[in-house]
Amino acid sequence: MKKVLINVSFLAVLLLVLGAQVAYCIQTQPDPANPAIVVDEYGVGTITFPGGLPALMPGVLQQDPAPGGLASVMTYNLLGPPSLVAGDVGLLDNGVMLDVVRFNPAGTGGNALYPASLLFYSDNVDGFDEPADTPSPPSPLYTNFLTIPEIGPEGNNFALYTPTAGQPGFVEGFAVSYTLISDGHTPVPEPCTMLLLGSGLIGLVGLARRKFKK
Repeated sequence: MKKVLINVSFLAVLLLVLGAQVAYCIQTQPDPANPAIVVDEYGVGTITFPGGLPALMPGVLQQDPAPGGLASVMTYNLLGPPSLVAGDVGLLDNGVMLDVVRFNPAGTGGNALYPASLLFYSDNVDGFDEPADTPSPPSPLYTNFLTIPEIGPEGNNFALYTPTAGQPGFVEGFAVSYTLISDGHTPVPEPCTMLLLGSGLIGLVGLARRKFKK
């Protein structure tokens, strides 16, 4: 009986601590009303929909059907935004544009089956050592074009981009945020994300145990 009481007390304390941590994480999560997209040059991407956890959004090498597009470009299917604004975003590394991120709306090139996509044109200054490296940027570029600076130390460069109305990558009704990783990899889910997921798994385990005992 004493052992049972100790176990119950320990579980109660654990649940209280976990509950407080989950409440904190929920309060500190990014604005759930807007999707957040993270992509890198290795075909690894994630997309977080409103109210959800990050989901994998893998990139594939395929032809860019937009004007000036190359035959093999790292392409991320953005999973259906109906009003994606077409255009190109140049990433500036110490003021020099080496990478270009392109946004192609659904149906680009006259192909009704082509999905709204983000394309990553990476430079080959250090050789073709990453899957997104291309011989050159698209040429010509879209007339809807802007540049943004990369931040972070060498080897972990990235750019943060939240387009406004009319800019490349804008989706009507949303403030979509993009993290464009030029050097490095898409990061693993944050501790809070793992905690929220873990708390859900604990609940499922507890429910399963109760049903098994019955």
